[in-house]
Amino acid sequence: MHKSVSSRLLLHLVTDRSLSQERPLVEVVTEAVAGGITCVQLREKACNTRQFLDEALALKTLLQPLGVPLIINDRVDIALAVGADGVHLGQSDMPISHARRLLGPDCLIGISAESVADAIEAEQQGADYIGISPVFSTPTKTDTAPALGLEGIRQIRERVRIPLVGIGGINLTNARQVIDAGADGVAIVSAIMAAESPRSAAEAIRGAVG
Repeated sequence: MHKSVSSRLLLHLVTDRSLSQERPLVEVVTEAVAGGITCVQLREKACNTRQFLDEALALKTLLQPLGVPLIINDRVDIALAVGADGVHLGQSDMPISHARRLLGPDCLIGISAESVADAIEAEQQGADYIGISPVFSTPTKTDTAPALGLEGIRQIRERVRIPLVGIGGINLTNARQVIDAGADGVAIVSAIMAAESPRSAAEAIRGAVG
């Protein structure tokens, strides 16, 4: 299972509508997927539940026929409502055991880890993958721990067996380094969401990591 999970997490787009230059989210995601994105995480911090649900349904409609997994950030209820492929949880979100009970055995559950201890605990509790956050300092999230760097990835890789996805400050210039340090995939926010051509940006990063 881990091998198939890691292949789907190779190039993970994390959405941020504030970076999309007022383009519709579905438009940006469509372009990014055409450029080689293998997984999409819908992250909404500033909209209400109805808006979040509408965005999730639109992306599910887009992605399901393409075989690209949709992962919902934080909101287990939204993931359940739209039949998403997974949910990504932070350290202060719903515990894995409760999320698994609601979502079932086949739903991907990712956990953000800000330390080796976080990663070990996530694996022990049944996470399907770990988001190492942040790898580099990043302006798109202001509530994260200090950057773990490439050495942090290496340390976590030595201690856990499940797939690892690096997130935070990752772009074309450093994405390959994250993979070489032991990550199975990279999660990209601004380098694709804010790009003039999300498709071209995704193609370039996919070429670097693939």
